[in-house]
Amino acid sequence: MSHPVAPLPDVASTLLSWSVEPAVVVPALAAAALYWRGWRSLSRRLPARFGPRRLVAFAAGLAGLVVALCSPLDALGRHLLQAHMLQHMLLLLVAPPLLWLGAPVAPLLLGMPRVVRAAVARGLAAPALRPLLAGLASPGVGLGAFIATFWIWHVPALYERALASDPWHHLQHLCFLSAALLFWRPVVLAWPARARWPRLAMVPYLIAADIQNTVLAAVLAFSDHVIYPSYDAVSRPGGLSALDDQAIAGAIMWVPGSIPFLLPVLCLVVRALDASGAEREGRPTQALERRTAR
Repeated sequence: MSHPVAPLPDVASTLLSWSVEPAVVVPALAAAALYWRGWRSLSRRLPARFGPRRLVAFAAGLAGLVVALCSPLDALGRHLLQAHMLQHMLLLLVAPPLLWLGAPVAPLLLGMPRVVRAAVARGLAAPALRPLLAGLASPGVGLGAFIATFWIWHVPALYERALASDPWHHLQHLCFLSAALLFWRPVVLAWPARARWPRLAMVPYLIAADIQNTVLAAVLAFSDHVIYPSYDAVSRPGGLSALDDQAIAGAIMWVPGSIPFLLPVLCLVVRALDASGAEREGRPTQALERRTAR
């Protein structure tokens, strides 16, 4: 039995279809205000640690969330899998690392009113909460949550439910963002976080995440059938078929989607090589100094 094809919205109206979602905009504005207030104070006390780049990174992360959830991508995502994929990439691979690059913990706490800040600090220091926070900060938990969330929500039955129901769609986005924040925390290691694993352990950590991303991308790109039937029941611009749209979505996930994983790998390897080279260069100098001292 064929499904009626939903018409494609007018392109001009779709491109202007920015929505003001209170559940997104209000927390984003509140976070921006708190961060700005705390960052101004910290930038005076610790200018080397809280320079303008921190502020720009955090603002860019919030902007990424707003673009993902309030821009025309949200409307286009119901007609184009590739648009939906871009939306998910913003939530999984772009906004979370940018937010962590802003080292948000101290600015957000300092930006709160003193009474609220004290209550939050007491809550975070509560003995009953420490094991939970320690567990959530574990790289193993971050990687496991990221991979599990990624695959569970791409199971066709759940993906279709999210497309058909706004509450399920919002839950999907919340799961993506939460898991991504856990995943990117040990990679960025924003101050005052401390490394639980050696920094080079983040290389296989990131490669493992990229491999599972590549597997799903390949499934989408090379499948000979439409995996998510809802996209077969809607119209697309330019007469694009649902299968071609799916292949483009897979290519987007495969190539641009690998960059956020592989770029930190490159940075970590280069830093490790630089540190190793500096250590080797320092050894002859230390030996010469010891002989001279004799």
